[in-house]
Amino acid sequence: MKQLAIIAIGILWISGLSAAYSQTPRTGTEPGNLPAEKPETAAKIAEKTKTPGDAVIVWNANAGVAATKACIAPLDDPFHEARMYAMMHIAIHDALNAIDGRFRPYTFDKKAAATASPDAAVAAAAHHILVPLIGQLPRELPFITQACIDAANASAEAAYTAALAAISDSPAKTEGIAVGQAAAAAILAKRAADSSNGGPFLNTNCPQDTQPGKYRCTNKFVAFEKWADVTPFVLEDNTQFRPGPPYSVTDKMFADDYKEVKSLGGDGLNTPSSRTDDQTAIGLFWWESSPLKWSRIARTIAGKTDNNLWQNARLFALLDMTLADGYIAMSASKNYYNFWRPVTAIQNGEVGGNPDASGDPNWKTFRPTPANQDYPSGHSIEGGAGGEVLRRFFGTDQISFQDCGVMFPAGTSCGDPSPVLRSFTSISQAENENAYSRIYIGFHFRKAVEEGTKYGRKIGERAVTQYLLPQ
Repeated sequence: MKQLAIIAIGILWISGLSAAYSQTPRTGTEPGNLPAEKPETAAKIAEKTKTPGDAVIVWNANAGVAATKACIAPLDDPFHEARMYAMMHIAIHDALNAIDGRFRPYTFDKKAAATASPDAAVAAAAHHILVPLIGQLPRELPFITQACIDAANASAEAAYTAALAAISDSPAKTEGIAVGQAAAAAILAKRAADSSNGGPFLNTNCPQDTQPGKYRCTNKFVAFEKWADVTPFVLEDNTQFRPGPPYSVTDKMFADDYKEVKSLGGDGLNTPSSRTDDQTAIGLFWWESSPLKWSRIARTIAGKTDNNLWQNARLFALLDMTLADGYIAMSASKNYYNFWRPVTAIQNGEVGGNPDASGDPNWKTFRPTPANQDYPSGHSIEGGAGGEVLRRFFGTDQISFQDCGVMFPAGTSCGDPSPVLRSFTSISQAENENAYSRIYIGFHFRKAVEEGTKYGRKIGERAVTQYLLPQ
């Protein structure tokens, strides 16, 4: 592979569980109070800043555009988003390996004509996953409208038409389309009863347990509790690698974490914050959909290497299966521990029985708190998972790159002519910054982010060492 150089990443997307699953979003444009990017704007920027590369890389970018137009990205539903990316890349991987078996398939274990067009196979596999999965998105979620579905389908169809138009008509093209369709059908059949559409995903029966340390709703519902029931891609089950419990609310370590997030995670307007300018930038920089963020990082890194189509197909299948399982594991573990969010703990203060945890009933987070429990941090699981896959795949942690932030002030954000970039010299640096951003933004205690990162790394290790191995 070529030496991995400084890589500038230029697409956006914001939030894990977004303001749609949180307290009422704040408005205004002063620092610490920036409005969220509109989905249609995000889609335009995504299209404008696609990373060039082979067919696998291009279809990863196409999927991001489709997810944005479907209104599940950049803000609202990384759960179905991650599953869609994983299934698309499994179909791509299996189609290519049916043509030339270099890596073990995940589902579709058939032989295709060696003369089949790989690019046609990739396009057909991707298209025949995206369109049906977009159509299956749950209408229970209020942000998924028919207009969103229509726009997403139009995006996928346009990308497919363009991809096929670039391939000369021939028996090889026809064979490639056929194997791509077959690989897509295989993973669709395998996942048809995986509980991903078995909502309801918004539980309006919000728990208001007044016992110290127990979760209390931060909105009118709890989001995606039932995602714990979805069948994993690489994990044995949703309990594998689950970390131990959070600190007791009477523990000194809890008091330390409490004081840290209380000091750093306030909104800086109604609630004083000792966050530095750089910590504020970190909080905003990482506030986006993890499947989009880590797929984008992988896309741009892979685009600077000598990876062939088969290697990239394996990379993205491993990455996105791992990210998908991160959300399944997260939901199950959050449900299991049911630990309160910082905003609840701080607003209730000494009610927790810890004299070192003085409260502030008016304390507000830097950004609206997601509508689920604190422990472990899903964003940190995703960062650990994505980082571990990239480290193991490329055989090094020392990969330098730069990235932009969509939540930076106008004129400096992703899509602007001169965006402000953050620089990283290693995967672990980005992975850790991703985790600690959730303290700076007021969402999590330190214990939740540190355990979450370790949790994700274990999922990533399992994926790379046990799936899609060389033939």
